[in-house]
Amino acid sequence: MSRVGKNPVNVPSGVEFNLTEALVSVKGKNGSLSMPLSKEVIVKAEGTQILVKPRSNSKQSRMMWGTTKKLIENLVVGVHTGFTKILEINGVGYRAAIQGNRLQLNLGFSHDVDVEIPSDLTVKCDKPTQITISGADRQRVGQFAAVIRSYKKPEPYKGKGIKYQDEVILRKEGKKK
Repeated sequence: MSRVGKNPVNVPSGVEFNLTEALVSVKGKNGSLSMPLSKEVIVKAEGTQILVKPRSNSKQSRMMWGTTKKLIENLVVGVHTGFTKILEINGVGYRAAIQGNRLQLNLGFSHDVDVEIPSDLTVKCDKPTQITISGADRQRVGQFAAVIRSYKKPEPYKGKGIKYQDEVILRKEGKKK
């Protein structure tokens, strides 16, 4: 029994949703998002709530029950408030800057790393060592943050590299003489 799927998705005021047999589309102040529905679940609207139920008692239906509920909730939260990831850059001379629609990273390589910023995301560099990524689609925000982090992952000895703001780097002790 899904503990996540049992709870309905509450739709706040200012967010419009449209349910069809195979698609959920949500529209709000941050844009509009849509998602195809699995044939394993039944999605119904009751007032300002969206209910998800499994179509049968099979293992696949029960798995998709909670997953579909959470994905619909992510759509609603995304168009209403949005999602944000904050990356921190640690290291001497490591910094980031915005150049038009590109993010320029100085990470100790012999060259700068230029990353194209997707049109549906907002990227800010309030400080040279902090990157804020925000957008309506949770998956796109997380994927872009992971791509940026992959250019210089934090290392365990000095902690140099790009890390998430809430990430804890387990430090190792260096070599002893």
